[in-house]
Amino acid sequence: MTRLPGMWESARRRVLRPWRSLGVLTRDTVLAAGLLGVAYLPTANGLGMDLAEFSAHRPADVFATVLIVAMCVPLVLRRTAPIACALPVFLATGIHQSLTYPRNAASVAVLVALYSLGAYQLRHRRVLAVVLTAAYVVFVLVLMRGGSDEPAFSFVTFYGVLLVAFVAGDWMRRQRNTAEALRTASVATALAAERAVIARELHDVVTHHVTAMVVQADAAAFLIEAKPQKAAESLSTVSGTGRQALTELRALLQVIDPAEDATREPAAGKLEDLIERTRAMGQPIEFVTDGGEVTLALHRVVQEALTNAVKYANGCPTSVRVERSSSAVTVEVTTTGTATMAGGASSSGRGLTGLRERVAAFGGTFDAGPTADGFRVLASIPAAAEVAA
Repeated sequence: MTRLPGMWESARRRVLRPWRSLGVLTRDTVLAAGLLGVAYLPTANGLGMDLAEFSAHRPADVFATVLIVAMCVPLVLRRTAPIACALPVFLATGIHQSLTYPRNAASVAVLVALYSLGAYQLRHRRVLAVVLTAAYVVFVLVLMRGGSDEPAFSFVTFYGVLLVAFVAGDWMRRQRNTAEALRTASVATALAAERAVIARELHDVVTHHVTAMVVQADAAAFLIEAKPQKAAESLSTVSGTGRQALTELRALLQVIDPAEDATREPAAGKLEDLIERTRAMGQPIEFVTDGGEVTLALHRVVQEALTNAVKYANGCPTSVRVERSSSAVTVEVTTTGTATMAGGASSSGRGLTGLRERVAAFGGTFDAGPTADGFRVLASIPAAAEVAA
């Protein structure tokens, strides 16, 4: 039994989808044609609104037919031009009743037009309400002067019915505006989140590779005369690092481009490649892993930690450990260096803060701070979430 509401909703959507796929004018044309058809059904005789309630009615003639058509056809414009729809409907209905023609179902068009004014007319709403109220008072006076048998209280009651139709449309308009505002806010939130992700990715990619290039370029400048072969190796490393940065930036642009398939695999390649590139910058690294590749989130943790190590503790021993268990995957990067590294790394701002946010998004934990003889970065992501990280 608990599945019935969901099944009903699914069936309702399947039935309504073709109808909603039609244009607004097409749907309103069907409504106008349907009401016009009902107005001439034999079984619909005597249905509709008759505000005047004259004791004697004029027989229906050709002009009555023209008025009935004039009540229904303008409904085609009820959403695209509410005022252009309402005015001929009100005028035709008023003339129809003033001339004491028999009651007709087409008079329901008045309620539809009022609802449409409330729901779709956006400008001059207060002025419009005053003008229509004044027009109604004049219409009532014409009916009473023409010999209407309707008591004055009924005219007031009928005005309440008309007001309800307009208020219902106004309520629907407010609901639609609220839904649109929520949708806009949701889109804005999603865009802000995407911008934060892109900024974080750019920071991780650019900072790491630019740091590597600067270190190697500085080394080449010192070695170019004394050890030209070493200088050439450093410049080759700069070139390779630049190419790797371009590869990662292209991968990031593919994620931004909706036409491309986004991937969560590290664009930087294997973790071993990152370790080797950092070793080439003169950073001694001990790498311990129990096998397997880490995904992008943990890859970025190691990348940022090694970037800070090269910046603030260049040449100091660094340890990278990757541990897997049935419940989590953990990476730990520890650098033995001077106290300046701790201050520098913690002041990098966007780097460690971005990592903390990234890891937290997957239900993981992140910690970074000074130790007795250096600095440690520790991150852990649940094994179930690592696939998406």
